[in-house]
Amino acid sequence: MKFSFKTYRIECTHPFGISRSSHSFYDIVFVYLEHNGIIGRGEAAPSNRYNESTDRILSVLNSGITVPDKMDDIHDFFNHFSAQCDNIKALEAAFSMATLDLWCQIENNTVYDFFDADPTGTPQTSFTISIGDIDLIPQKIQDADPYNILKVKLGTGLKNDKQIIDLIRRETDKVIRVDANEGWDLDTGIEMSFWLADNNVEFIEQPFHSTNLSDTSKLKDKSPLPIIADENSINSSDIPKIENVFDGINIKLMKCGSLFEAKKMIEMARERDMKIMLGCMIESSIAITAAAHLSPLVDYADLDGNLLIKNDPYSGVLVDEGKLILPDENGLGVALNDIGSGLL
Repeated sequence: MKFSFKTYRIECTHPFGISRSSHSFYDIVFVYLEHNGIIGRGEAAPSNRYNESTDRILSVLNSGITVPDKMDDIHDFFNHFSAQCDNIKALEAAFSMATLDLWCQIENNTVYDFFDADPTGTPQTSFTISIGDIDLIPQKIQDADPYNILKVKLGTGLKNDKQIIDLIRRETDKVIRVDANEGWDLDTGIEMSFWLADNNVEFIEQPFHSTNLSDTSKLKDKSPLPIIADENSINSSDIPKIENVFDGINIKLMKCGSLFEAKKMIEMARERDMKIMLGCMIESSIAITAAAHLSPLVDYADLDGNLLIKNDPYSGVLVDEGKLILPDENGLGVALNDIGSGLL
C-alpha cells in the first residue's frame, strides 16, 4: 500500500464571491492510495470559514502519514487515516473518498452501490451565480444555460440583493435557490422571504450567522419559503440542535469529514422529516463525483463546484439537462484528463 499527495490550484471561470469573501482560485490537495496498481483518489478543499487551510493540511501530510498493512475492514481502514488528520475535516473527507474509491475498485463495486443508492434517482443540480460584478450577470446566466435551477449568492444588503434578483429575472424565469451565507439580519430576512417568494424562489439557505438560532427560528415561523441550514449543519451532532429551527440541511463532505458521516446525516435528517441538500465547495470532479454518489438519497443537489472552474484535471460525474449522471465504472469512476499532468 502506497500513499501520496499533490497540491493543485483550481482556477475559477469567474471570481467566486459570497457575502464574506471572493476568490479567483483555490489551492486544494489530492490524496492517493495505491494498491496492486489500483489508485484510490480523494480531494481536500478546505474552507477558512471552518479554520481549515491548505497550509494546515500540508503540515499534517508532510509530518508523515502511516498506512495500514491490510484492508480487512473499510471503516477501520478509514479511521486509521482520519485519526492522523488533526481534526481537519476536509482532509478526513479526502481520505474517505480515496478509501471508498480503492475499496470499491478492489471489490468490483461502485460507490453508489456501496451506499445502496439508485443511480437513476439522481436529482438535478443547481448552478451557482456568485456575488461579483453585476455587469457579469448576463454572462453567468448564459454559462448556466444547460441547467434548470440557479443558486444565487446574496447577503450584500437589501437593496443590492433585490437588484441581483431583478437582473436575473430580466434574463430568465428559471427556479432560483437563494444562499445568504449568514449575511442578513432578521428584518432583512423577513422582508426578503416574502419578496423572494413572489420571484419563483424555492428556498433560502443560511440567512443568519450560525450563532443566531433565535432569529432563525423567528424567520422560520414567518417565512413562506423553507429555510435550509448550511453553516449550522456541519455534522450529525448538529441535527438534533436545529431540527426545529430549520426546514432542511445542506451536507458538504468538506464540512462533515467523510461520506460515511454524510450518509449518517442523511439518515438522521430523514428520521426528522427534514429536507436534504448535498452541497460543495469549489472543487474538482473527484470531490463532486464522490458527493454525487450519495445524491439519489437526497432532495436537492448543489454539486456544481467543478462546473465553475476552468482547469478541472479529472472527469467523473456528468450533467445532462441539469440531471446528475453517475459514472458506472467501479469505485468513484473518476479519470485523469489531458490537463492533469503530474497527477495520478
